[in-house]
Amino acid sequence: MMKYLYTLFLIFLCQGLFAKLYAQNKKYTPEIELKIKAVENNLGLQIHIDGVPNPTLKERMNFYHVKGVTIAVIKDYQIEWARGYGWADSVEQRRVGTGTLFQAGSISKSLNGVGVLKLVQDKKLNLHADVNDYLTTWKFPYDSLAKNKKITLANLLSHTAGLSVHGFPGYEKGDTIPTLVQILNGERPANTGAVRSVFEPGLKYQYSGGGTTIAQLIVQDITKKPYDAFMWENVLKPMGMKNSFYTQPPSRDKQKFLAAGYYNDGKAVKGKYHIYPEQAAAGLWTNPTDLAYYIIETQLALQGKSSKVLSQEMTKLRLTPYVDKSSALGVFLTKRGEQTFFQHTGADEGFVSQYYGSMEGGNGVVVMVNSDNGAITEEIINSVATVYDWKDFYNPLQRPKIITVPQTILANYVGEYKRKADDKFYIKISLVNGRFFYSEPGWDGFELYAGAENDFFSREFPVGITFVKDAEGKVIELEYHRGSRNEKFKKTK
Repeated sequence: MMKYLYTLFLIFLCQGLFAKLYAQNKKYTPEIELKIKAVENNLGLQIHIDGVPNPTLKERMNFYHVKGVTIAVIKDYQIEWARGYGWADSVEQRRVGTGTLFQAGSISKSLNGVGVLKLVQDKKLNLHADVNDYLTTWKFPYDSLAKNKKITLANLLSHTAGLSVHGFPGYEKGDTIPTLVQILNGERPANTGAVRSVFEPGLKYQYSGGGTTIAQLIVQDITKKPYDAFMWENVLKPMGMKNSFYTQPPSRDKQKFLAAGYYNDGKAVKGKYHIYPEQAAAGLWTNPTDLAYYIIETQLALQGKSSKVLSQEMTKLRLTPYVDKSSALGVFLTKRGEQTFFQHTGADEGFVSQYYGSMEGGNGVVVMVNSDNGAITEEIINSVATVYDWKDFYNPLQRPKIITVPQTILANYVGEYKRKADDKFYIKISLVNGRFFYSEPGWDGFELYAGAENDFFSREFPVGITFVKDAEGKVIELEYHRGSRNEKFKKTK
């Protein structure tokens, strides 16, 4: 008995040490460490102000109430560095390391695209056949909105199937988890509507996680395997994504590596994370290092230098827009300056992520955070682009200066502003400890900076606010400016 207890103690001790080591950050050469420091200390905001330094990663994590951040940077088809910051779980006092796993949200769709095209490559699926040719456990119920046109796998992967259900909120631990058929039919206990036609397939782009869920069911019906098992054996494992998985809910032995999700205010998601039976659309657990392996394999396959999962021909097809100019088969193409990137964002309850991979040159970046606020991801990516000289990737709006407006004048702007008196939506302007803020119901908003006594702007978003006074000098309304959008809100309080 004592020997058995001693063995259990050793196992527990080793597991604890392994989890601690797993979260540690690797040290790099002095040259690379200098680059890491440069990225950490120069986040790229939407607005650049002459003479005002950009904020640090630590400052922005505090500003956005972000508990944890993890980053991987790719240079010349290799991971140059990866690092974690902050808390994976603040209650358990577990820090983020390069091995910490985050929910990838819709980035799941990128790897799903690889899996579906693997079946196309193996002649088990045809991208342009009617999806009902492959569905056996459920059939898509065509109606008059489809105009006698058939939905194809190419439509599903490129969001051109004309389908409903943009995304999924997931399920709390303890909830009854619906089957895929229940989800697709919008039947209880599913918490989303039925996936149905809203217009004819092939007409235009409209994002649909519901369409991706149909693709998940096709994979299962064709392979006769659980979706997570197929993706592990045919996509994740061959690419070297050894720590990633689609299994929902995660198995017990993975729990010590999982980050907990948090909301904008820093409060934890109930049960730490949601469960996503819509695995192909939102169910991937991974980290930036593993996603970097996926990006590198895609880049090498595109050059004809690797084929761990897909051939060069199939990779080119995957990265070719279909109907829409940007949406390809599980990825989006974005042109920044002279360079084109394949990319995707992701958002699950309490998690946000983003990746970019260059079509040429072997550059890329992955950022994942355990927060509902994704603004920091783009700021980190802008910093990486600056440090690594990605020409014309980051072009902030320029502001010449910030002026100081007396507190007595700012106090006159404080209040609530509505389009109409009975409007439920309002803009709130507040003055807190000498700092001036914009917010909306359910959103903390952003700090406002003065370019003139009555003109203000945000450093996080391309937004301008102009306060308007009447002939007697009383503040009566504000004008909201964002791009071509200009709206007036009357002061009500």
